[in-house]
Amino acid sequence: MKIINDLQATRERTLAYFDLPEEHLNKTYGPGKWTIRQILNHLTDADTVLYERIRRGIANPAQVVWGFDPDRWAEHLDYKNFPLVINKAIYQAVRNGVIYLAERFYDSHGNNQYVHSETGLRTVKEEFDKVVWHNERHLQQIEQALRSNPTTFLKM
Repeated sequence: MKIINDLQATRERTLAYFDLPEEHLNKTYGPGKWTIRQILNHLTDADTVLYERIRRGIANPAQVVWGFDPDRWAEHLDYKNFPLVINKAIYQAVRNGVIYLAERFYDSHGNNQYVHSETGLRTVKEEFDKVVWHNERHLQQIEQALRSNPTTFLKM
């Protein structure tokens, strides 16, 4: 199933970036943008939020889920200093949970609906697809930050 392949592929690419050397983790893809470290911490939190929404949509559809402000999370959870070793383990565990749920419920419960407080009606399938889309978007930002330095050791 394509969704499973995409979830696995973005997981593997993302996990490799958690092990970048310190000087690479502090790179950014543009002035005033998040560093690679901050992006990785954000990806962990975003996957966790999306995983929880998927679980709610499968187990208890038709409820309201609340949006979150990524910039507030970055500031108040101190993404600049949050230990990547912790979030790498969380990211991997949560993504494995998302993959398991996609394998079991993407087709059978994918049309279950809930209401997002900011964007309105959503389906479980849309949330699974958002996990991939969101992760891929941030992987492109990480790769752009690394391309800005020709001595980058990790090519993805």
